[in-house]
Amino acid sequence: MASFFFFSSVQNRVLQNRALPKALLCFTLCYILMLSFCMSSVSGQSFACGDGASSFPFCDKSLAADARVADLVQRLTLQEKITFLVNSAGSVSRLGIPKYEWWSEALHGVSYVGPGTKFSNVVPGATSFPQPILTAASFNNSLYEAIGRVVSTEARAMYNVGLAGLTFWSPNINIFRDPRWGRGQETPGEDPLLTSNYGSGYVRGLQQTDSGDKNRLKVAACCKHYTAYDLDNWKGTDRYHFNAVVTKQDMDDTFQPPFKSCVLDGNVASVMCSYNQVNGIPTCADPNLLSGVIRGEWKLNGYIVTDCDSIDVYYKNQHYTKTPEEAAAKAILAGLDLNCGSFLGQYTEGAVKGGLVTEAAIDKAITNNFGTLMRLGFFDGDPSKQPYGDLGPKDVCTPQNQELARETARQGIVLLKNTPGSLPLSPTAIKSLAVIGPNGNVTKTMIGNYEGTPCKYTTPLQGLTAVVPTTFVAGCVDVACGTAQVDDATKLAAAADATVLIVGENQSIETESHDRIDLHLPGQQTLLITEVAKASKGPVILVIMSGGGFDITFAKNDDKITSILWVGYPGEAGGAAIADVIFGFYNPSGRLPMTWYPQAYVDKVPMTNMNMRPDPASGYPGRTYRFYTGDTVYEFGYGISYSTFNHRLVRAPKQVSIPLEEDHVCHSSSCQSLDVVEERCQNLAFDIHLGVKNMGKMSGSHTVLLYSSPPSVHNSPKKHLLGFEKVFLSSQGEALVKFNVDVCKHLSVVDELGSRKVALGDHVLHVGDLKQTLSVKI
Repeated sequence: MASFFFFSSVQNRVLQNRALPKALLCFTLCYILMLSFCMSSVSGQSFACGDGASSFPFCDKSLAADARVADLVQRLTLQEKITFLVNSAGSVSRLGIPKYEWWSEALHGVSYVGPGTKFSNVVPGATSFPQPILTAASFNNSLYEAIGRVVSTEARAMYNVGLAGLTFWSPNINIFRDPRWGRGQETPGEDPLLTSNYGSGYVRGLQQTDSGDKNRLKVAACCKHYTAYDLDNWKGTDRYHFNAVVTKQDMDDTFQPPFKSCVLDGNVASVMCSYNQVNGIPTCADPNLLSGVIRGEWKLNGYIVTDCDSIDVYYKNQHYTKTPEEAAAKAILAGLDLNCGSFLGQYTEGAVKGGLVTEAAIDKAITNNFGTLMRLGFFDGDPSKQPYGDLGPKDVCTPQNQELARETARQGIVLLKNTPGSLPLSPTAIKSLAVIGPNGNVTKTMIGNYEGTPCKYTTPLQGLTAVVPTTFVAGCVDVACGTAQVDDATKLAAAADATVLIVGENQSIETESHDRIDLHLPGQQTLLITEVAKASKGPVILVIMSGGGFDITFAKNDDKITSILWVGYPGEAGGAAIADVIFGFYNPSGRLPMTWYPQAYVDKVPMTNMNMRPDPASGYPGRTYRFYTGDTVYEFGYGISYSTFNHRLVRAPKQVSIPLEEDHVCHSSSCQSLDVVEERCQNLAFDIHLGVKNMGKMSGSHTVLLYSSPPSVHNSPKKHLLGFEKVFLSSQGEALVKFNVDVCKHLSVVDELGSRKVALGDHVLHVGDLKQTLSVKI
């Protein structure tokens, strides 16, 4: 109503202006009335605990949150309770509770995927950051959190005008185990530590309020898809039928750490269980995984939600239960709180009446759901009078937010090859630039999936054209590139001072529900690249836009291809960021968050084999840089710069001793490892100090990756990432980088039974070519 009174006052002032021509007066009044209607229909959405319901104890902000939730739950009938078990939650008019849609998405910006969020003429778009796989390549912890803060601000702004919810089912923190997985683009890559840091950082950015009160949420994030989920649809095996057979060691060493970190370090408000089974049990029906681990061991403060229709999937597709009522009961009894879909809405009452589940179990589930909404302020009355109530359309797509999207793309872009004298190109020496390739002038391809409407697009062609004169030919009708138009492309390259080839994939080739079957560039892209490189008279820069990696050995070894860049799916400002790097306005510093394998790897490794560790007897090579024993095209963490950076060890211990009680068995017999127990691990941390110097002529950021190669016990990794830091250094500048290493956290390995152990013996710590042996003893 506030907007109505505001526009009424404007209308009166207009009516009093007798000097206005009648036609203009009529137009102005019509415009005001229309705008008044739009604003009142948007900002006048109903909210819980308004004037008519504010007398209920659950609306009393002075009471403790759990007391408010308990009051609300006891006021509901069974049928009303059941409506709060599904994403399209029901309304209870007698209690002043409006409908609420739980399903909104914000993987890399506020998304229109999911019914909880929409764009309109009030907010036509939101900042679209790069896909997480490229953001992760920045190896910049502070950036992950900064993006989350921007996304949550834009989400709150949209909520305030009725265009978004408060619960966002992001981020995706599954391990990018296999390069063929179509959803790898949504993840932070293949490493558990990088994925953990990205997940917990992004969640903190989304959730943390300006007050820092952990009992309050700016928006509620959700870490997904729990767990061992990384196959969608490969050679006839799909996610709805797949049983991931995972060893206890791989589960606790690889698949679980990001989720554990998301709950413990990120304090995430939700975890989403996945479609697949793990060792024969659907994750959404597994009481050990849900009640036992997420809520029991990790103490989740929030709710557990299904992936959409997961219960329906394990009933109809996996035939896990004989009746739908039994399926509903199993989910609730396992610890599930919310169903994306309608299954629990349809079958829970029958499950209660059939004695399969109690109403008390339903109370427990909706208590977790309402508790999350309480932390969001959903039951605190008028949103405009709450924290963030002043946010609105003016706070979405701000210049600062859009610049952060561009900066994120710049930080993530990985320079894979650079012949001396090739990049950066000179913006004054280059008089003509040939831009060739099916991704040369794309828009939507740049933002990948789980996208929203971006503020605007800068295509690669637009970004490059803003710097130098360009000519463009796609060379292929689309990325599938059934037939390459080689002649037009080679003529262009032969006449230009330099050539930029922009190739790769889009959502028609890799995406949710669609895995790749090989690691070749699609169709005749390889032919196009090779022939253009032959014909070109100047430098040839190959730019690959994709989520997953390729076997591009041909390009790596082709002297005519002078530089190679991987740009992921770089977001709304991707074209500007690509130009920034190519022309040296930005010194590339990204590192690959996943291994790039040769085609021979996937020829002998089925996606369905979940084992991380190699098996010499069968010739199985293992997975990811931590265990893989074969050749690579480019390894995890690889990426070069326009500058050279030197490292020197300033300070690091050579030995660490672990105190043991006098009667410990390891005093009298040889032990390979020790159990990680809290009392033993106290004060077992040390610092490593590294000096880093920029030896080049350009200023730039440098990513310092600290690895450890543990002793060969318990099938331990060949090496694993202990930490990373990003530092900015001017030309010839130096910095001191400090890592704090916790012996029990960072130097431990998971044994065959899934228990974490400190490996005794020599650990080799390394950064680049710098190595230091650390002996861990008792």
